[in-house]
Amino acid sequence: MRITVSGATGFIGRELVIRLQEAGHQVHILGRTLRKGLSPAVLFSVWDPERGLPPLESLESADAVIHLAGEPVAQRWTPKIKQKIRDSRVLGTQRLVEALGQCGQRPKVLVCASAVGYYGDRGDEVLEESAKPGTGFLSNVCQEWEKAAAECGKLGMRVVQVRTGVVLGKDGGALARMLPPFKVGVGGRLGSGEQWMPWIHIEDLARLMQFAVENSSLSGPVNGAAPNLVTNADFTVALGRALSRPAIFPVPLCAIRLLFGEMSEILIASQRAVPKAAQEAGFSFEHPEVYAALREAVK
Repeated sequence: MRITVSGATGFIGRELVIRLQEAGHQVHILGRTLRKGLSPAVLFSVWDPERGLPPLESLESADAVIHLAGEPVAQRWTPKIKQKIRDSRVLGTQRLVEALGQCGQRPKVLVCASAVGYYGDRGDEVLEESAKPGTGFLSNVCQEWEKAAAECGKLGMRVVQVRTGVVLGKDGGALARMLPPFKVGVGGRLGSGEQWMPWIHIEDLARLMQFAVENSSLSGPVNGAAPNLVTNADFTVALGRALSRPAIFPVPLCAIRLLFGEMSEILIASQRAVPKAAQEAGFSFEHPEVYAALREAVK
């Protein structure tokens, strides 16, 4: 298959492109600037989602589009950054859909990234994909983001929105930010640690996105989270074990809010998101247990 991928040079995108190529797919990357080290087999087109439409030639020849592009969420949320987070996702997706609408021969499927932040802070409630959205900035962004992607349904395309949890993998993502304090033995739970923390190994997330492209039975929202959920306290204990370090220094809520401001809501929110849609469609996780996943990610 010919698959166009936006955000392909990011943490998740790099893993995904490698996997797609290994599966024999032809990959066409959409990005702001051409990066060094790309495989000669990879096609590349320039696209800044905040400035205009992607080039039609990158879409008309594709069988599928995977849309990952977006401003990083893990930074302090100033008003300017919040606007960039929203616009890069919502306006970027709207422009992608507009370009797809102009294609004479459209791809059959759009797989668009989303996030478990869609659900907001929900305590112990079990969250299947049919659960109602939550409240707050990130939830509102995710709702607009998914709504923009869903417009492709009117174009006759199948649409899958992958609501991603905390992604575990080498050399990037949330884990790279967590490791330094744990490596020196001062890591620990955030706040009470009772909040549910949906997580997924990066290899499983890339496999899930590929699965979403290749399996027409899957459509609509899909929770990109491992089936064996853990609380933040359980996660930090597992990470400490994986590093052979203690995890006994909790970070108080007041300190989290002082350090991260409004962005702290994604660190302390509880989302007990289960991957019902993926499993019912026949997807199996290669990294279902958090300790084993962390061991593999930090080795």
